[in-house]
Amino acid sequence: MSRPRTSRRLALAVPAALAAFALTALPAAATSSPAQIATSKTNGVAYLKSLQAADGSYAGAGLSNEWAFTAFAASGTAVADVHPGGDTTKNARTVYRNLLSTAGWPQASPVVTDYERGTLNAYAAGIDPARVSASRNLIAHVYSYWQTAEAGYFGPSGNFNGTVFAALSLGGAKTQAGGNRVPQALTDAMVTRIRANQHVDGGWTYQKAEGNPTVLNSASDVDMTGAAMAALCVSGVPGTDADVVQAKNFLKGKLANTTGAFNSLYGINTSSNGWGVAGLNACGINPQTGDFRTPAGRTPIDFLIANQFNPAGGFKYKPADTTPTSYASIDALRAVAGGGFTTAPPVPVTPGAPQWVAQSTFTAGTATKLALTVDDGTGGLKVCSVAFTPTGTTTTLGDVLAAATTGATPAGCVTSVTPASGTGTITAVNGVSNSGGSTWKVSVDGSAFAGAQREKIINVGDTIALRYGS
Repeated sequence: MSRPRTSRRLALAVPAALAAFALTALPAAATSSPAQIATSKTNGVAYLKSLQAADGSYAGAGLSNEWAFTAFAASGTAVADVHPGGDTTKNARTVYRNLLSTAGWPQASPVVTDYERGTLNAYAAGIDPARVSASRNLIAHVYSYWQTAEAGYFGPSGNFNGTVFAALSLGGAKTQAGGNRVPQALTDAMVTRIRANQHVDGGWTYQKAEGNPTVLNSASDVDMTGAAMAALCVSGVPGTDADVVQAKNFLKGKLANTTGAFNSLYGINTSSNGWGVAGLNACGINPQTGDFRTPAGRTPIDFLIANQFNPAGGFKYKPADTTPTSYASIDALRAVAGGGFTTAPPVPVTPGAPQWVAQSTFTAGTATKLALTVDDGTGGLKVCSVAFTPTGTTTTLGDVLAAATTGATPAGCVTSVTPASGTGTITAVNGVSNSGGSTWKVSVDGSAFAGAQREKIINVGDTIALRYGS
């Protein structure tokens, strides 16, 4: 997601005999039937399982394959059921959760896309991304990259990729109950920026285009068009929206008649095709009918399946390749399975394994973070991550807001709160006081807004939204 162009071209080493055997059974190029799609999923899942290391890992230093979790989930396979040699103690979910919980993850100088990647894959694995551990809250980490001077952007605005994946992760990673985690004001701010970066041709690239006529009039790429349209749709924008339709038409215009592939800026390849199809899937647009079936009767799904080694299950990156690659296989399988950029986790079949794992309480004395938005009702939305060290298994809204005055990233999220201590109704935040029917209200994890009380209990991983209004 941080534009892993070169990584997608890194060939995965496979035994020569396996590759040769796999080459004997490529499917015919025709509109793919449900049976062909089911076979592709079965074989693709088997291939992705073969990428698991002996210690159960998919991720580590440098390039890694944890994106496989989104493909597993889309294919109906629980990540908790993926384990080497039948050793359930090394299941991929547990190993990944342990990795995310380490102080050294993701790297010495992290960027926003590190945490967005973690959020999307943790969610698909059945790890609540806001409650990975007592110290790790991925949603709060994403919030910390909010650009105060350019509201709606996450990370440097020049790398528009970070904002697209903020919308994908914050909108796609629902609560365990399936509800929206973040407030509508934040979602609206991201949607506004995504719309503003749409090129004249209907697509997007990873670069910022807003306010730059040269970039707005330049050619878009298939990959980021798929990601950006998916970001709009997971944010609640309907598939019939004019900007989504423009994106659909852009992709339609890139179809190669004889294969059904999208002809991307980087040439015809399965990864770009997979991202384009994922965008269509996220917006409820069938990639096998209507606009996406060429005059020759080919579809993007046909192209993907035609470039899969069967029964070995891996996918080529480019049609001329003779071996599969891991990234191409992940991108292609997720698309063939009908997925967007993340999917709610299936219920595991491993006895005793729950659908979700999550930290249940704060650990006293263990530093942690919470995600906070403050909406003053006049468009002055503030977004931040609040760092603090709890003294018990829960905390209070008053204590979180007090911590935010000195421990927020970006700074300035909360400058003052009235009353500043004790209990009772919060009557003013950042100098804006309750007046008549307009008061400060609070929502947690997308719950209905209610009067903000200092003593309101806040639990580990809660996503907190304060809003002023009637």
